[in-house]
Amino acid sequence: MLELYYWPTPNGHKITLFLEEAGLDCVIRPVNIGKGEQFDPGFLRIAPNNRMPAILDTAPAGGGAPVSVFESGAILLYLAEKTGRFLPDDLRGRVETLQWLFWQMAGLGPMLGQNHHFSGYAPEKIPYAIERYVNETRRLYGVLDRRLADRAFVAGNAYTIADMACYPWIVSHERQSMRLEDFPHLKRWYEIIAARPATQRAYARGEPYRTQHDTGSAEARRILFGQGRPG
Repeated sequence: MLELYYWPTPNGHKITLFLEEAGLDCVIRPVNIGKGEQFDPGFLRIAPNNRMPAILDTAPAGGGAPVSVFESGAILLYLAEKTGRFLPDDLRGRVETLQWLFWQMAGLGPMLGQNHHFSGYAPEKIPYAIERYVNETRRLYGVLDRRLADRAFVAGNAYTIADMACYPWIVSHERQSMRLEDFPHLKRWYEIIAARPATQRAYARGEPYRTQHDTGSAEARRILFGQGRPG
């Protein structure tokens, strides 16, 4: 059995995308990041960087003690290897998938996250920071658009964990001051993934927690962006 420590954020959605595509059963353990539950000692034992998502696999391949994994990219890779799905077996296909997975983890996610922060959450609007990260977002959208010009999905013609990693960060394109019409290949890819039944089921899993997703109060922002424990 898999336990998923989860909250409905782009990184959380990556994992529910995989679980729904693969038909894997899991128990969701919500981690309310606005209330500081990411600092709970039990959660920190499996996610020492106090970030969700994380998983606990109580039935790992080969048996033995449960395996815990933190960092969304590492979780996707772990699940792909566990199930033998959404990661090509051949050398070139695997390399293509992994380099784009790491591109998302190192670039697309962090830069778009900074865009969200300075454009929407920062108490003081800093024009330089907003322009900096909106421009970087536009550049990264362009990289992805060019990549998708001659292939159906990020790593080729098959849907992989690279797509699952990137898609949730494009969902908030309007908040990022991006127009998908400016990136036609990216738009086509985005709409294909959005229409997948597993994608719709994955996002439905987050709906029960959305009403609890407080990023507006001063205390929630102190916890989220100051990384302080509640109290």
